[in-house]
Order: sequence, then C-alpha cells, then structure tokens
Amino acid sequence: MTEEILKQIKQLPPLPESAMQIEAVYQNPNSSFNDMVKILEKDPLLTADILKAANSPLYGFSREINAISQAVGLFGMGTVRGFALASIVKKSFSLDLSPYGINNDMFSALSKKQHGLMTAWCLRKENKLLGVLSPAAFLVEIGKVLISQQIMAEKKQDVFRDALKDLQDVEEAERKIVGTNTPEVSARIFEHWRFESSLVDVIKHCQEPQNAEPQNQRAASILHVVRVAVPINGVITDQSIKEAKELIARYSLDLESFEKALENAR
Repeated sequence: MTEEILKQIKQLPPLPESAMQIEAVYQNPNSSFNDMVKILEKDPLLTADILKAANSPLYGFSREINAISQAVGLFGMGTVRGFALASIVKKSFSLDLSPYGINNDMFSALSKKQHGLMTAWCLRKENKLLGVLSPAAFLVEIGKVLISQQIMAEKKQDVFRDALKDLQDVEEAERKIVGTNTPEVSARIFEHWRFESSLVDVIKHCQEPQNAEPQNQRAASILHVVRVAVPINGVITDQSIKEAKELIARYSLDLESFEKALENAR
C-alpha cells in the first residue's frame, strides 16, 4: 500500500449516522427484521435507493417491490444491508474512473451486475453467506476510485492504459503502476471505517481466497468467480464465463446454480 493512498484513506470522512445505525442493528444478535425496517424507513432517500436496486431485473422477481419490509422479507437483512451500504458509501466519494476507460454509470452498473449475479447464484444454497457477500459484491470495486485519483495525480493515465492493454489484467496493471490493487485498497477503506473483520478479509483476499481466514475462504472464492464473470466493463462474455467456470471447478462451487443465475445477468 502506497503512502499516498493510505493518506487518502485516513482523510476519508466518517460514514453518516444512518450507516452506523444499520451496522449496529445488523451486528446485534438480538435485533429483529422490524428493527432493520425501522432504521431504513427513517431515511426516505435511502429507502428509494434500496427499492430501486431491489427492483432491478437482475434479481428476477416478477412483482414490484414497493416497501422496505417487502425487500427485507424477500432478500433478507444481509442483502438489504448491502443495498443500503452501497448507496451510502458511493455517495461518500467523488467518482472519476476515466483512467480505467469507464464512466460513472458504467462503474455503477458494474457493481450492480456483480451483485445481481452473486445474489441470484447464492440466494438459495449459500444464503448464510449473503450477510458478508452482499456488501462485499457491491463495495469490492470502490478501491478503484482512490487508485484512479492517484493515477491522475501522478499523471500516469497513459502509462496505466498501456499496462491494461499489455497485461490484460486490471489488478496486475494496478500493482505495476501504483503498487497496490483494488481489493487491497477497498479492504483498507472498510478497515478504516471499522467494518467487521470478515467483510474486510473476504474483500482483501478475493483474488487469492486460500489466503483468507478458513471460515471466509468460500465467500472469497464466490466473490472471485463473480468478479471474473463480470469484468470491469460490465459485459459478460463467453470467455469470462469460461474463466469463471474454471474457478467454480477449482473451488468446488455449485455450477448448476451459477448457470441458472446467468440467465438474468446477461
């Protein structure tokens, strides 16, 4: 991690009170479904963001979700927490991803598509992991914002684009030009904001799940597959699916559910 990016992380403002309340409810084992609903309903703008996300065709629901209670009932507290944190966190950053050759809309679509694929894949058989995977899928790419800022500050846009073209691997290009990569920066951001250690660990090791804590390796493996299946431009291709399926075989994950999830994601 470079000193410049560490400095940027230390200068990030604290998350708003709404995020802290959501986390407190989610982490409290005595909290209920209704406790989460009450916290979310206090913020009309956040409620609107969550319902907009929940009604995405990526999730395959045939009926419109028009209430927070309905969203929590269908997705569970963990996934709705992911919707909420994604909305709150992204508003904490000034986005400029131009060094990556993508605009803000593409960046937003990338995280939504990754999250949609992951949720559709895991909603039944890996539901217990969604408490970590839902925010992780939405937030893992946020480190690109600070890396992008550093590239622009050092006027290395052209060098970085050449590295992307030559290496054909975003994380390798980031490490070559900036000395770190997206999962490392994202993990450090959420460590700074004192998110739970399991979320930080899954994000940090999503490229090398075997390095995560044993209890987090399966979640990190799933996140790795999803990031390979949905690359930075948000376009799922035959090649990205092939590479994702190779990882599914390596990690002994559920291929049948993944293929079914792809039907809505493509």
